Amino acid sequence: MIKRMIDTAAMRRTADLVLKNANVVNVFSHEIQHGDLAIDNGKFIGVGNYKGNIEIDLKGKYVAPGLIDAHVHIESSSSTPIEFARAVLPRGTTTIVADPHEIANVLGLDGIHYMLKTSKDLPLKCYFMLPSCVPATSFESAGAFLDANELKKLIDHERILGLGELMNYPGVVSADEAIIEKIRMAKNAGKIIDGHGPVIKNEELNAYSIVGIRSDHECTSGSEMLNQIRTGMYIAIREGSACKDLVNLIGGVTPSNERRTMFCTDDRHPGDIVNYGHIDNNIRLAIKSGINPITAIRMGTLNAAECYNLKGIGAIAPGYKADFIIFDNLKDFNVLETYADGKKVYDDWYKGISVSKELNSIVTKSINLKEMKEKDLKIRLNSEKVNVIKVIPDSIVTEKVERIVDTQDGYFKYNPNIDIVQYYVIERHNSTGNIGKALIENFGLRNGAIASTISHDSHNLSVISDNTHDAFVAIKEIERIGGGIAIVQNGEVIGSVSLPIAGLMSNEKMEILSEKFKNLYFLTYKKLNINPRIKSLMTLSFMALPVIPEIKLTDLGLFDVLKFKHIGIEAE
Repeated sequence: MIKRMIDTAAMRRTADLVLKNANVVNVFSHEIQHGDLAIDNGKFIGVGNYKGNIEIDLKGKYVAPGLIDAHVHIESSSSTPIEFARAVLPRGTTTIVADPHEIANVLGLDGIHYMLKTSKDLPLKCYFMLPSCVPATSFESAGAFLDANELKKLIDHERILGLGELMNYPGVVSADEAIIEKIRMAKNAGKIIDGHGPVIKNEELNAYSIVGIRSDHECTSGSEMLNQIRTGMYIAIREGSACKDLVNLIGGVTPSNERRTMFCTDDRHPGDIVNYGHIDNNIRLAIKSGINPITAIRMGTLNAAECYNLKGIGAIAPGYKADFIIFDNLKDFNVLETYADGKKVYDDWYKGISVSKELNSIVTKSINLKEMKEKDLKIRLNSEKVNVIKVIPDSIVTEKVERIVDTQDGYFKYNPNIDIVQYYVIERHNSTGNIGKALIENFGLRNGAIASTISHDSHNLSVISDNTHDAFVAIKEIERIGGGIAIVQNGEVIGSVSLPIAGLMSNEKMEILSEKFKNLYFLTYKKLNINPRIKSLMTLSFMALPVIPEIKLTDLGLFDVLKFKHIGIEAE
């Protein structure tokens, strides 16, 4: 094989494929090379005056390395790895570094095995980080518990790159023994560690990074990004669906630090991928914001490959894997074709791929609710003065506010003149019967209910409603469809999307899912009167995440994130 490569490079044999008259983006030298790009046996041979068994005249079109997503949760696309690959490959993404902590919080190691097995041998190269926080906190009930001993069972897998985002950054800084054991496990295996340290700085940042944390994707300002780069971290600039940080961060990218930056999507929903793209969208936005196009492409390719020790990808150079894209120009960056291992990725590549019934059966039985009655949803109050979750438009951050509400016979009574409704988080993994109850303000919901098993990070069942009957009907619909999202009005289900795989994903094509979610959003705005700035379904999915300030709800009760403890619904 080595001799074949040498002979092909030296033009003693003909290459498999030659792209004639190509403008090749060289991310090493930061230049455009014009010439004939030779490819043989799935590897780049080089740029020169080559002849090929197959020759394609690009007529000046551009060629760049395949794009790399440095941090993504596939589950957030509501699609399986196969369907995710089918959607992002035409948009130029050929490699992803995924953290399966969403499905792991539901199904533990079984969920990670599912992601590994269903992503094997796809044109999209799928690497994974082992979830570090299952459960995300001790203040909620997840479907699994993964300590260092459990994670060790998979750390040596060839597509496991290391330990996923350390969301419990206070645990790292305080040297919590359970966290240290996970860090030690990864370091002993020679694997890397991802960070997740929003707003952490000064000596605490030193304590956080000293354990060898390689990257972070939670920066929201240029100064925060620079502080983390100073510690040696790579910064994954995120442009997801809920968190859009690229415009805020891209001004902090300079010729001096750009080699420590890369792109990620983190959580990107099906509609955004279908309508706007994936990492190609990050690159377009960066170019529009004034970043040199070759720099933007390097951030979306080589930088990520080097961060994650992905040898032989991320560049067009002799001996590198021939993952590449053909695009039209350096301004609009419209991906025209995608190649993986030197072969064009055709639209029907996925046909014939199937998942075994046995594997599907493991991940499709995740809704385990304890039998309940509608009266169980009533919220008892010993005082009219209550703590309320206040939703902030265009944000997943909330405010803790105190309000006076109506009561009847010792229970909360909905007042149609006040925008405060009932919110529940119901444990759905092990039939414990836990029902966290709270009141939520500024959501805008009126005359109906929404229920969803997409509820970060433990993915219990979240329900919001102005009346207990619609809430109860929505819960029953979730049970019927095996997980997903249900919308109810006047006791009738007016819309639902089934997500039977862990209550998070569907085997349907992403384009179909995108349309279904579009319809659900339409119903929440037009039928339930929710303010579009709230981004109803997305916002609801984060209201149970007890690591995002100020106040959230888990199945164990109302949680004050700033005090990091549960509080009563009645105000003191």
